[in-house]
Amino acid sequence: MSDFRLGDVIDDHCIKCRRVTNHAIVSLVNGEPAKVRCRTCYHDHDYRHEIAPPSKKDLKKQELFKEVLSSVVPAAADPPAESEVSVKPAKKAKARSKRA
Repeated sequence: MSDFRLGDVIDDHCIKCRRVTNHAIVSLVNGEPAKVRCRTCYHDHDYRHEIAPPSKKDLKKQELFKEVLSSVVPAAADPPAESEVSVKPAKKAKARSKRA
């Protein structure tokens, strides 16, 4: 379906609703949707091709990870030997309390 028209209904990710919902096309650029309006909350935004934007938390994690990698010496970045593989600690048993 390459022939889009104003008012056509397409799916897109809405930031306010935080999910993929029906949207109406509000503007077209070169025959492709540029702006859409959510038919649930009536919020206008750029067409995102049904892709959710990364959360701020994920962006922060990625930034910190890159910072740590840049500070590591290349020789220390080699994969650990089999004897250095960490073992997960056992789960602690929950204490049960008796109700009166």
